[in-house]
Amino acid sequence: MKRLRAFAPHERTLATLLKGRLEQEGIACLLRNEELFAALGEIPFLECRPELWVVDDEVLPRARQLLEHWLDEERMAPPWRCPGCGEELEGQFDRCWQCGRERG
Repeated sequence: MKRLRAFAPHERTLATLLKGRLEQEGIACLLRNEELFAALGEIPFLECRPELWVVDDEVLPRARQLLEHWLDEERMAPPWRCPGCGEELEGQFDRCWQCGRERG
């Protein structure tokens, strides 16, 4: 088992999203320290960061490549407005959280 990436405590949602995407690609992974944000201040900051780990070491290079691609895509994608309900969404989302409609 190898650590793929550590996230800032406020990036728990992103870590969970990326874990789900990796699992959809058939890559077994787990999230460690997911709930330790509540202990910030009582234990060191670096111990509270969510970490994404890949179970099978052999798929680590593929997992890294996918993760880098998704994170680059997320940084580059501009915000968009849902054509169905008009909701303003961040660029990393392909579907509207409000009505479920896909990006046009």
